[in-house]
Amino acid sequence: MTLLAITSPKPVARLDRFSIGLLGAGALLFVAVLIYGGYLLTVMQLAMIYGIFCLGLNFFMGYTGQASFGQNAFACIGGYGSAILCVQYNWEPALALIASMGVAGIAALVIGYPTLRLRGHYLAMATFALGLITYDISVQWTSLTQGYMGYAGIPPLGIGSLTVEDERLKLLCLGGLLLVGFCISQRLRDSRFGRGLRAISGSENGAAALGIRISRFKLIAFVIAGLYASAAGSLFAHTVGFISPEVFGPQMVIATFTMLYVGGVGTLIGPVIGAIVASLLPEIFRSTGRFQDIAYALVLLLMLIYAPKGLSALGGLFRPRKDKGEA
Repeated sequence: MTLLAITSPKPVARLDRFSIGLLGAGALLFVAVLIYGGYLLTVMQLAMIYGIFCLGLNFFMGYTGQASFGQNAFACIGGYGSAILCVQYNWEPALALIASMGVAGIAALVIGYPTLRLRGHYLAMATFALGLITYDISVQWTSLTQGYMGYAGIPPLGIGSLTVEDERLKLLCLGGLLLVGFCISQRLRDSRFGRGLRAISGSENGAAALGIRISRFKLIAFVIAGLYASAAGSLFAHTVGFISPEVFGPQMVIATFTMLYVGGVGTLIGPVIGAIVASLLPEIFRSTGRFQDIAYALVLLLMLIYAPKGLSALGGLFRPRKDKGEA
């Protein structure tokens, strides 16, 4: 059925009531943080940025069924691209973001062409090496990246005299960009191309028998994921105003994987819900002091045990069997 779905002109993705409820809860939480302000504004801003990153990661891992541990490399390109173009060459932040995405897309195309010939754990190790190499370059190439000193004074996102400096306005803009990224991801998923990707995830041999060009589809998905990651890296630079190699290190891979699997890999709303939940949980347990990390890890473990397909997949428990469908 997965393979035959690519021939259908109708969208195959829909949001059930549970998914809509999750999105509604996320929107209410967004509004509450916007009103309350304080430190949670920064936390929610980072959640929006990570949500954009996870949308791209979900496109390659969830829809295409491929493993990638190196998307932080493209976030690094986006972050340093915006920093260098804005700080050293006085580019407009919005133009620097777009240019950095272009560089990241070309890099993904060049790197993905030979790398995606690998499969399984070989592909995972190759992409992980890509992330480590990029991190090492950002540390060692001090004449370009300034090493561990990083880049400070990165201007906020804006065009000309219109800049986004207020923290609440930053959150609104990031939320709007996340919504745009979500809509693009949904449209691509529901397209013939997206159905072809899910056919590849179900069976590469079966997809090839239907005339799908496996290597081309994988490469396009990899480039799309790289573009999302680059946008997230640039937004981080313009939101925080400072970047250093540690921002794009292996911990970014761990954090984004956690967010994706908590929300639900391969689902529509999983990346968004996972980014919000995984970002706010540590703040909820901050009052536990030195037990904060233990409490956070325990909750994540319970989620993996009782919701192995992610929070967005829990709606299947409340629907009749005949109505079950992926959200």
